[in-house]
Amino acid sequence: MSLLLLLAQFDTPTISNVIELFNVVSRNRGYMDQRIGSVFPHLPPMVGYAATAAFRCDAPPRGGDAYGSMDKQLEQFATLPGTAVVVFQDLDSPSIAATFGEVMCSAYRAFGSAGLITSGTGRDLDQVRALQYPVFTGGTNCSHGYCHILHIGLPVHVGGLTVSTGELLHGDANGVTRIPLEIADEIPDAAKEFVAAERIVLDYVQGEGPFEIAEFAARRKEFAAVVAKLTEKLNRKGR
Repeated sequence: MSLLLLLAQFDTPTISNVIELFNVVSRNRGYMDQRIGSVFPHLPPMVGYAATAAFRCDAPPRGGDAYGSMDKQLEQFATLPGTAVVVFQDLDSPSIAATFGEVMCSAYRAFGSAGLITSGTGRDLDQVRALQYPVFTGGTNCSHGYCHILHIGLPVHVGGLTVSTGELLHGDANGVTRIPLEIADEIPDAAKEFVAAERIVLDYVQGEGPFEIAEFAARRKEFAAVVAKLTEKLNRKGR
């Protein structure tokens, strides 16, 4: 099974928890803030490599078709290590019109994109929902304004996170996080161990009872010990 499929077996909070164990990024960095949310939280996790672009709607493009850069954007997908996740920074503040709609999402999906993230807004939500295409945004807007793509492939700033093309992203109903490439291959196995460790506590508090504080504390202590061993194992490579 491919790395992306393995990562998609876990929710984004679990991925975030496991990233913390490697001690390669600060615990309060590396993920998007509350401005970026899943429009379709019922969909499974989205995993893929960032295909970045900047977007603007408040003034007409200087020349050519407003969607004229989409072909170059689609060509960008082939340069990535795997499945693309489109990441748009809307340079209008506040957002003037929708970054995405049915046509754009249909095109991205047709060319293999796993989803889209924008600091702007979206529209055609019923139609995009029917595509089963994950989109993450901060709001909605009925118009496309003077939409045009200003640049493709440069770093963008979305939801408080600077994202570069080719970075690995994981998102679901809980938000979006970046998976450091240097540990990506180790995340799935570590996530399995972490989920199993959580069951030490969850099996007790989700059981029939009766419940006792002493037993709960003992379970938490056992969980902490297992996670400490996992953390030690993951850090033996001397990162």
